[in-house]
Formats: sequence, structure tokens, C-alpha cells
Amino acid sequence: MTAYRLFGAETSPYSLKVRSFLTYKGVEFDWIGRSQATEEEFQSHAKVPTVPLLVSPNRAPNQDSTDILSCVESDHSEPSSVPDDPACAVLALILEDYADEWLNKVMFLQRWGQKPDREAAADRTMEQLFDGKLPRAKKKTRDQIVKRMRDRLPLVGVEKKNEKTLKTSFERFTALLNTHLENNLFIFGGRPSVADFALAGQYAQMLADDTPGAWLRDNAPFVTAWCEFMDAPKAGAPFKPLDELKETLLPLFKDEIAVTYLPWAAANLQATQDKQDRTSVKIEKKAFEQVTQHYAATSFKSVQKAVRRLNDNEALTGFLDEADAKSFFDK
Repeated sequence: MTAYRLFGAETSPYSLKVRSFLTYKGVEFDWIGRSQATEEEFQSHAKVPTVPLLVSPNRAPNQDSTDILSCVESDHSEPSSVPDDPACAVLALILEDYADEWLNKVMFLQRWGQKPDREAAADRTMEQLFDGKLPRAKKKTRDQIVKRMRDRLPLVGVEKKNEKTLKTSFERFTALLNTHLENNLFIFGGRPSVADFALAGQYAQMLADDTPGAWLRDNAPFVTAWCEFMDAPKAGAPFKPLDELKETLLPLFKDEIAVTYLPWAAANLQATQDKQDRTSVKIEKKAFEQVTQHYAATSFKSVQKAVRRLNDNEALTGFLDEADAKSFFDK
């Protein structure tokens, strides 16, 4: 038994995010697929019923993927996942939160909001839960999984009136990311940051589903290749400074992140502070409404603090200003 034990699922973007990160760090760990056979051990460590769960030698069990990456980075600083340019390091945190809290909505929509993807995903989930030994009532079990996951769609913001906004956002962001990755091995240069691990975790799930997977392979070859490489990434070169990345990195923020995720994240945080059950915000002149997400609010608040700590960095403030994103961190 190794010092690190990672409970996860192939169908969980956050599990793949952490697994890829541990692999990059060269940390020896046991990958333990969550199933009926491992449930008792999982429950002995878990505080919430979700993966990933990392059991570490010198820290308490952790189920927050963002915090896991931060703790592992502190314990194993090389190879580094923190861009040398402080502005890039903060932009990586914004992209990580975008992936975890916004792109995840798209992943849920693509997987559980349409046929035949949801049936195929339910089959994979069933195989995982039962360790490949499928129950006799296979169809009934699959239908139960589909119903449970479809019932969760509104909780992550996938409501009928939001679907067009999410699909437009996904296609735009993917096109911009594909352009950026044409000339960069990773998002911030020659080695991966937390942004790469978070985004690739979501994209890996969509590549595993037939409909979004086919679209990605047809329309975003560089994103597809990068995502597959992110399963076990290796540092190829140093990080790049912001001025070398800006030409294709700025459009990611200006044309997508500042248009969708940041308005939603700010509104969701405000709704949490006002103790409102639902969040409502205009995104590209269309109403986007959903159940208020308290964890996402806490996460965005942490990102705001990281930006404010660097408020004297002219490169960062100038970049965010050009991206029409600065106001979301000034409050």
C-alpha cells in the first residue's frame, strides 16, 4: 500500500483532474475506483458522498479537488505547476474555477441532457459501481442512474432556458482554446498549471461521450490532442511570461470568461450573500437563472482574493482591464 490513496471514478472530471496531477508530480499512489467493493473503505474516510477523495500520509483526507492540488503542490514543489509569472499564476486560478464551476455545467448538459449519451454514460457508471459484474436488472438499474443524474441537472444550472447559452459558451471557448494550443504545449507554456488539469478533466469526460466527443475531434484537434496528453503530462519546457501568451490567451478571457462565467460567478456570490435560493443574471442579453450554488460562491471568493493580493501587478491589472474582467475583482 502506498502513502497516497486516491478514491475516484473514470466518470468524474474532478477525479481525473487529481489523478493527472499526482501522475505529473511523480507521486506514487493507489487509484481506487469507487464501487461496491471499495465503498466501506471510502465511507471510513469520506465526509461527503462524492469523489475524488485523497488519503495522504501527513494530511487529513481531502475531497476538494482544488484544495488537493494546492496541498500536493506545497508538499511536492517539483515539477512545478505554478507559472513563474505571478500574473499567469493568478490567471491559472481563474481558469481552474471556470473549468470546475462553469465548464462542468456544459459537461453535465452534454452527458445527461441528451440521448444516446446519457444511456451510454449510465452503462459505464453501472460497470464501475458493480466492478463489471452487471446486475440482472440491467435496464432498470441503468434507468435509475439516468433518472438520478437528470434530476441533478437543475442543481448545476442545466435548465431548458439555459441550454443555448451553455452550448454557445462551450463552442466559443473550445475554438479559442484550440487556437491558443496551436502554439503552446500547455495553456501557460511548456508545462501544465492547475488550469490545464481542471479543464482537461472536463474535456476528457466530453471526449468519452459520443456526441461531444465527435464534435471535439472534428472541430478542435489541438484541444483533443492536448487533453489526451494531459492523462499523464510531462513538463516539456519552462512556463512562458504573459506577454508571450497574450495574443491568444486574452481572447479566452475577453470573448468568453468575462462574458459568461464571471457575470454568473459574481451574481451567484451576491445571491449567496443575500441568502437568495436562486441566482439570476443576464448573459449576452439573455436571462440565466439557476439554483444558487454555495460552494461555487466560496470558490469564486477565493479567486477574487488571489486577484486582489496582486492588485499592484501592472501586467495582471492591465490584462484584466483589456479583457473587460477587472470590475469583477474590484468589489
